Amino acid sequence: MYTKIKYFIICFFIGLYSYSQEGIPVYSDYLSDNYYLLHPSMAGASNCAKLRVTSRKQWFGQEDAPSLQTASFHGRIGEKAGAGIILFNDKNGYHSQKGVKLTYAYHLMFSRDEIDLNQLSFGISGGLIQSQLDETSFMQSGDYDPIIDGTIVQKDSYFNVDLGMSYNFLDFYVHGTVKNAIETRREIYSGYESDNLRKLILSTGYVFGDKDRILWEPSILFQYTELTTEKTIDFNLKAYKTMDFGTLWGGLSYRSSFDGAEFNNGNGISRQRYQAITPIVGVNFNNFMFAYTYSHLGGEVKYTTGGFHQITLGLNLFCKREKYECNCPAIN
Repeated sequence: MYTKIKYFIICFFIGLYSYSQEGIPVYSDYLSDNYYLLHPSMAGASNCAKLRVTSRKQWFGQEDAPSLQTASFHGRIGEKAGAGIILFNDKNGYHSQKGVKLTYAYHLMFSRDEIDLNQLSFGISGGLIQSQLDETSFMQSGDYDPIIDGTIVQKDSYFNVDLGMSYNFLDFYVHGTVKNAIETRREIYSGYESDNLRKLILSTGYVFGDKDRILWEPSILFQYTELTTEKTIDFNLKAYKTMDFGTLWGGLSYRSSFDGAEFNNGNGISRQRYQAITPIVGVNFNNFMFAYTYSHLGGEVKYTTGGFHQITLGLNLFCKREKYECNCPAIN
């Protein structure tokens, strides 16, 4: 009985963190100078056009473990507009998603000159996503299930929209985004029409310190999924150190869910929430950026002791001659 309950808890947290995602999962990759993955309003908001490529792998050594790859590019077009594109491939066992998102953003500057940062941004992304369910290995010899074909790969494509707004003022920033804003239904799980998982994301942060010594950036990110009422919050702290070759930076993120599940630990009933601790380290050299992220899952019940490994490569292009006079790494 304990083994069954433990298996249920494991499935619950796998579902909370991966299956419940629709589109690109919200991992900690936004901390590797990649806020555009979450907020369409950040397309073209910064001083440079940005190319970012990420690769994420969970539970090394486990067959069909979750993995994610993304590639994004965004930059300014004209004085007030920005545009971007995101490609992604997300695989979790027999289920996978592939998609492309195109973004348009509009930026209003309230600054008195070009080096003071006071910018309000609006963005919209339209995405085409294909969900896929591989049933070819479901059926064992002699088994029969009228719901499962066992010989096909089911596919269904759908369109969705993300809407976002950002405000960057000197060393302070705040973002708000509604992902999957329009209702979309998929008919991939044997005719079951799954409702759209509309998600609200709010994030804010502030950068302070001495540029010649260390800059500190505390930030918070909150997520709310409308259909399942799931809520999570990230508490983040990053530090930046200017070196002769560029900038060395690192940080720590703690994610916790507001929801949880009860299980029998052998001595009674316990309750466990999803928790993850994520250290990150990165370096900027000229216009190149490299970052490594590792997420460790907490709690008494978990699938394996291994965590999530992610590598991010970045390149800044077409930068302005003058940077903004602020402590704003995501913009400069």
